[in-house]
Amino acid sequence: MRLLSCAVYLLLCGMTFGQASEEDVESSGNVLPVVLWHGMGDTCCFPFSLGSIKKLIETHTNGTYVRSLEIGANIVLDYESGFFIHPNKQVDYVCKQLAQDEKLTNGYNAIGFSQGGQFLRALAQRCPMPPMRTLISLGGQHQGIFGLPKCPTLKAKSCEYLSELLNYAAYEDWVQEGLVQSTYWHDPLHENTYRLKSSFLADINNELYINERYAENLNKLKKLVLVKFLNDTIVQPKESQWFEFYEPGQDQHILPLNQSKVYKNLGLDLMHERKRLQFLSVEGDHLAISTSWFLKHLVPLLLEAH
Repeated sequence: MRLLSCAVYLLLCGMTFGQASEEDVESSGNVLPVVLWHGMGDTCCFPFSLGSIKKLIETHTNGTYVRSLEIGANIVLDYESGFFIHPNKQVDYVCKQLAQDEKLTNGYNAIGFSQGGQFLRALAQRCPMPPMRTLISLGGQHQGIFGLPKCPTLKAKSCEYLSELLNYAAYEDWVQEGLVQSTYWHDPLHENTYRLKSSFLADINNELYINERYAENLNKLKKLVLVKFLNDTIVQPKESQWFEFYEPGQDQHILPLNQSKVYKNLGLDLMHERKRLQFLSVEGDHLAISTSWFLKHLVPLLLEAH
């Protein structure tokens, strides 16, 4: 739900852009454009966050086109979108923006940072044109969150208020409409309320009713890559990053993905059978990845021919 830690960690690890290797250049003749969607508390273009990651990708994919999504007309609106613009409106906005981008006509790969991961998945399910090929979700909360222990970039009092609001009023209509994090708040102790009142996550996870188009469009992806941060202190539970969540009725035991309804309802079982569903894990807190890990595990996915 933050990206600042990711960017700072990359910089502290001595991120250098250098030049793409000969192997990279040779294999990047058909490299697709890349679309980035930032997380809560960040923007598209800060030079110490997604701006540096954009440059890193360009360097190691032989200058491929990278579009870092800006929600709204300026960086201020983009920052506020992470808190106050409903995901449904954001996804609709991005769908229209990408449709007008001629550089994406033949398809693109995408990387979502924290909540940007589930927003991009919603985009793949609802907006199949231009076609998304590979989706990399870094710390995305695909089964939602039940707890907000930390709020990076917010003051302590603001974080406390946000947490209390989610705990006591997440499913009130005015909260669902006005606070982004409430739209993927998943209360396992009140599953029926969650399914009926969630204005975003329950829909894109096919939990209220089955939208076959969602499963069909998701299965058009060549690959869905889910990255979990093993020492995450932001996402609760961290297993949500791998599409897993608490067994209904309690908040201790995690139900394995293949035993959950979303596994079949969203067509994840078919993706798994076709070897299009990939699980990666990394030691570290939320979005804290080194440059070397990024280059070793993620850049090759962007260089794959489609």
